[in-house]
Amino acid sequence: MRYPQTVGVDAIDAFSELIDVRSPGEFAEDHLPGAINCPVLDDAERAEVGTINAQVSPFAAKRRGAALVSANIAHHLEQRFADRPPEWQPLIYCWRGGKRSRSLALVLHEIGFRPALLDGGYKAYRRAVRADLETRPSTLRFNVLCGETGSAKSRLLEALAARGEQVLDLEALANHRGSVLGDITHLPQPSQRMFETRLREALRGLAPERVVHVEAESRKIGNLQVPDALITAMRASNCLRIDVDRTARVRFLLAEYAHFVADTSALGERLDYLVAMHSRERIEHWKAQAAGGDSAGFVADILETHYDPAYRRSTDRNFPHLAQAPRVHLAELTPAAITAAADSIITIGAGR
Repeated sequence: MRYPQTVGVDAIDAFSELIDVRSPGEFAEDHLPGAINCPVLDDAERAEVGTINAQVSPFAAKRRGAALVSANIAHHLEQRFADRPPEWQPLIYCWRGGKRSRSLALVLHEIGFRPALLDGGYKAYRRAVRADLETRPSTLRFNVLCGETGSAKSRLLEALAARGEQVLDLEALANHRGSVLGDITHLPQPSQRMFETRLREALRGLAPERVVHVEAESRKIGNLQVPDALITAMRASNCLRIDVDRTARVRFLLAEYAHFVADTSALGERLDYLVAMHSRERIEHWKAQAAGGDSAGFVADILETHYDPAYRRSTDRNFPHLAQAPRVHLAELTPAAITAAADSIITIGAGR
């Protein structure tokens, strides 16, 4: 067998351990699902070698790089791989499937392990992600939940998933609730590439013969772009309208966004993002309501004057089947009411 053995992206699932030898910065931006980071050059070392290559010579850069790579591989052998059995067969990759991954693979092979290299490296995997995101959405049958802000659509998706239904929770994948106040506390959004990697994995786990419940989304969730093919497939799908009384939505949002209720200065900074859509006087009125303790009045006001009209315009424009969509009404957003609504959604979906 030619060594090192190389495999394509379609063989990734056959390996129990994936090793990403790129720098921590590259790994943090995106990586193969389940991979561990064992860099042969860290971020500072990569920069150092690049500087030597540009300012001294390629030969000097290779010599310095070899010394650094050797030291890092030795560290991984003693710390990360010390307990691996002789039959261990990891899949190793770097940016293009070149020198960095090959350097570790050669050492592991000489020891007696059976490593393989990902042909084309991360770049090949990235091409596969983009290709899947362009084609797979059109193979799936979506049931799009449409409901105004505070209708507990994410909770409904959770309840549907608990009943064994197929669910695609885009906001969970994006770590964002999709509005100017939508940051999920303590969870930064992933990079665009990592979001797409997460999305591809989620889509791969969905069976085309079964309906997939998903929340209606705009093209952007926070700072992240939803792939065009997925947006197109969702907007051409069956819809279901979630109707919730505004008073119930206000109570729900006060609980969901308790961190903003407690920190009105942070809330005020977010409200300033709306200055292009509303007058400064209105925004200052909202800030005064929140700072003065009238949180319920603030939420009801911003729903009536900002979120509800914007949501109606967006869904009416983007979901042509919405006018004929079945409705599920919730007078309250208690766990019992959400459970009952999820059961109704399943029943409606089964009849389509």
